[in-house]
Amino acid sequence: MMKRLFIFYFLSAVVCLPIFAQQTPDKKMEWWREARFGMFIHFGAYAQFAGRYHGIEQRVADGAWLFNRMKVPVREYKDTARNFNPIKYNAEQWVKSAKAAGMKYIVITAKHRDGFALFDSKASDWDIVDATQYGKDLLKPLAEACRKQGMKLGFYYSQEQDWGNSGGAAHRRAMNQGWNNPDSAKIDAYTLAHNGHWDPVQDTKTFDEYINTIAVIQIKELLTNYGDVAVIWWDTPAYITTDQAQKLKDALKPFPNVITNDRLSKKPQFGGDYKTPEQKIPNLSELDGKDWENCMTMNNSWGFRSNDDKWKSSAMLVQNLLDIASKGGNYLLNVGPKADGTFPQESIDRLKDIGDWMKKYGIAIYGTHANPIANVDWGRITAKDDKNSTTLYLSIFNWPVDGKLELEGLADRAISANLLGQKSALKIKQNRDGKLAITGLPLSAPDKIASVIEVRFDKIIAKRQFLPSKKMKSEALD
Repeated sequence: MMKRLFIFYFLSAVVCLPIFAQQTPDKKMEWWREARFGMFIHFGAYAQFAGRYHGIEQRVADGAWLFNRMKVPVREYKDTARNFNPIKYNAEQWVKSAKAAGMKYIVITAKHRDGFALFDSKASDWDIVDATQYGKDLLKPLAEACRKQGMKLGFYYSQEQDWGNSGGAAHRRAMNQGWNNPDSAKIDAYTLAHNGHWDPVQDTKTFDEYINTIAVIQIKELLTNYGDVAVIWWDTPAYITTDQAQKLKDALKPFPNVITNDRLSKKPQFGGDYKTPEQKIPNLSELDGKDWENCMTMNNSWGFRSNDDKWKSSAMLVQNLLDIASKGGNYLLNVGPKADGTFPQESIDRLKDIGDWMKKYGIAIYGTHANPIANVDWGRITAKDDKNSTTLYLSIFNWPVDGKLELEGLADRAISANLLGQKSALKIKQNRDGKLAITGLPLSAPDKIASVIEVRFDKIIAKRQFLPSKKMKSEALD
């Protein structure tokens, strides 16, 4: 009889397991999990074009792809870059803007897919020091400002695609993604026959030569010349072989604390430390317990584009952050500076709004883990554990008009509830079925974006376990 009861309770527990798991402890990931919020910066020679080539607007959204989509001849692109001169670039101002917004780390495109390096590279003269009027290493002052402000710094590096250094890969895009060139059929036939390349100079070296003489050397430069590097952010793997990817991975061996994402190669042994869904926040069925970071633009474009006015509201950006944190992820929010080195005013305004919210409610983001209880339709829930108890942070998007909020299915006892920013405690009542009623709320929301209630429990709430799920898609930036 006792044996049958044991089996019954064991099976019941397995069947009833919810859907989040304790992440495997990993010392180097501690700061990253604590941070939850970072700034992506897409900056390079493409900012000059602002999405327009010879007066023609690029058809597909992102300005950072103009070189490829508009099929700009390599010599012409590099000649245009000679005039690149971000004279208003202020590294300390960039870092202070990120810090004031509540961000804890920055990832910048040290070398994007056009192959243009924002640093002084010995491997190639296609860099900001040798190829532009500006003539200075852009990353050194940024690294110094990050150290001064206590901001972690990471480098995006396009290890496969490189349209400016011969031998680098070019993922093929049809001419009509740029504009209706009268010679589109001829150009498309050429790119089809040349692995996406549109200019003969791109084929004067092999991809293996590019990996050995450019990519591996530049990664080593980034890791050794700028102090502690927090993250290497790879992108767009398609053609890279196991041996080539291993050479890049080996370059990181002397730097065991550097965190890497999952985009070095599509092979499982190069999965890195975290996954990278892009632009779309995954649902619970797509998660599998591994660390993840969602990268997203404020409008539609990663690199600066003057006519992109599809800006997300500040409220949407904050609520995205809460949605991601409630699922145990990080939010890497992009800024595409203008050619002069300044942030677009629309980005500045949104960063300020986010910062104002974070000053009041950042406790509901930093160091939290995913919601361990049932989801709610009025907002999102994040959680923190101490030695003996769990605190839930209820971020409310849709404020209850009756002054009451309810949680259901709680196995543990709530001992207090407080509305952040208010001095008096809220009233709580919990029945035997695990329903918790929180009353005494003001009739209108204290914050127009999301108000937060802090609820403390008498013990640690078990984290939800992951069930077998769909593979979370990690997309390459486009």
